[in-house]
This record gives sequence, structure tokens and C-alpha cells, in this order.
Amino acid sequence: MSTSDQYIYQSGFGNHFSSEALPGALPVGQNTPQVCPYGLYAEQLSGTAFTVARSSNQRTWFYRIRPSVMHRPFEPYNKESHMVGTFDTRTTEPTPTQIRWLPFDIPNTEHVDFIDGLHTIGGAGDAALKSGLAVHIYAATASMNKRAFSSSDGDFLIVPQQGRLDITTEFGSLIVAPNEIAVIQRGMRFSVALPDGPSRGYMLEIFENHFELPDLGPIGANGLANPRDFKTPTAKYEHTNDEWHIVNKYQGELFVAAQDHSPYDVVAWHGNYAPYKYDLANFAVINSVSFDH
Repeated sequence: MSTSDQYIYQSGFGNHFSSEALPGALPVGQNTPQVCPYGLYAEQLSGTAFTVARSSNQRTWFYRIRPSVMHRPFEPYNKESHMVGTFDTRTTEPTPTQIRWLPFDIPNTEHVDFIDGLHTIGGAGDAALKSGLAVHIYAATASMNKRAFSSSDGDFLIVPQQGRLDITTEFGSLIVAPNEIAVIQRGMRFSVALPDGPSRGYMLEIFENHFELPDLGPIGANGLANPRDFKTPTAKYEHTNDEWHIVNKYQGELFVAAQDHSPYDVVAWHGNYAPYKYDLANFAVINSVSFDH
């Protein structure tokens, strides 16, 4: 398996990032000018209520070729879904037994992409109440083709176990290899390609709030995961007029809508609500001097 990564990233955790794929695409001194550069449309993606304290506010401004609402109505996904959003005795089988398992089998069919390869294996709470979490696995044999996925329920933390993932988002692209993790937050559209062939791994979904770095306390100023080691993609766009299908996870159910253009037409963006990845090899346990001195 290759470890190469052809993409360029911005460094930091929770930073206010800015990125543009065309020079001058970001408005200067304004978020929503009456006429955006290049005739783009301004949209805000909110990760929190807009009335929360400034220190907690998360949002990003997109400057895209077409508005993201230009799609046909969502309809129930017509394939069998193995995802669960409400965890109670009606939908799950509770057990006090400790459970462990071997790696899950890769599907033996030719075309199972990331969406169709998702299965929920546990969780707690209720996605509709924005409380709790779900643990999923993915096992896929094919890249997503003209399909994008997003969750209205929570933030995904993706942990590849076999094979790299080439993840395209509205913010840009990321390569995520085993021993790395990626976070795709609520409302962000993404597609997954499999550069190394069949792939599998785990995915944690939290329904409430967002992932944060813990305080260090008596460890001191340094150690554990350093903010500068987190990587956020840079702007990259495509301008196409072919048919795409947007699959959305809402209250644990899947829905799909068709549209006649690529969802990845964001030419520029700025904000502090963005996907990111992290290499677990950079984690310094308790600020160990054997690792970082």
C-alpha cells in the first residue's frame, strides 16, 4: 500500500482558515457582497447556532458556482440500509456481555461503495434528539461514482483499517491512510475513492457538539495531540453538468436527491468549520521526552 499524499493542507486545529482555488475568489472585507468575485454564490455552513458565544461559534463561508439547494427533492434511499439512529429495545438488542470481533469481511460483490458498505454495530441515544453516538463500520470494494454523502445527524470520525481513502469534500481533498483519522463534520458533503482497492475501517458518529482537544492539566503546555499536526484541505473545485446523487443521513435514515452538477464547485472558502485529518504517529503520550525533546 502506498503512503503518498499529493494534496496540500493547512495546519492547525480550530483555526480560522482561508483558501481559494482562483486568485481573488475570496471577497475582501465582506462575507456576502452583492456581487461576488467571478459571479460566485455566497453560502454559510453553520456548525453551531449563530447566537452562541464567539469562542464557540463555528461556521464557514463558501463561494461556489451554483447554490447547494439546486437539487430535486430528497426521497427515501431505495437500497437496504444497515444504519441505526435510535438506540432502544425496538431497534437494537441490548446485552451486558463484553463483545469483541475479528475484522469484518470485505463484500464479495463487485460494486459496494462507501455508502452501501456502512453498517451500525452499536451506539447510544437518539440522533433526532442530538444526544448520544453511533459506531459504524465500512467495508467497500468500489469508489463512489457521481455520489456524495453527508450526515445531518452528527460528526463522523473515520478510522481506516485497510486501504487508504481519497476523500473529496467541498473544502478540498484529503488522503487518509491506516494509522490516520479524519473528521467530516455535520452537513459536509464528501465522496470516498479507494486508491488501494477494497477497504474497510471504523467510523464514530457523535450526535451532540463537536470533537475537541482535551485540556492538558498537569501535563503542561505540550504533549498529546499538538494542534499544528492537524491538517485541513485547501480549495479545489470542479465545474461539471453531469448528474449526481446526494445521499443524506437524517434521523438515522438515508435519503437521496438528484442534481445536474457536481457538489464540489466551491472555488473559495473561509471559516473555522472544516474537515481535517490527523496522523496518530504524531501523538505524544504524556509529553514523553523519548518522543519529543
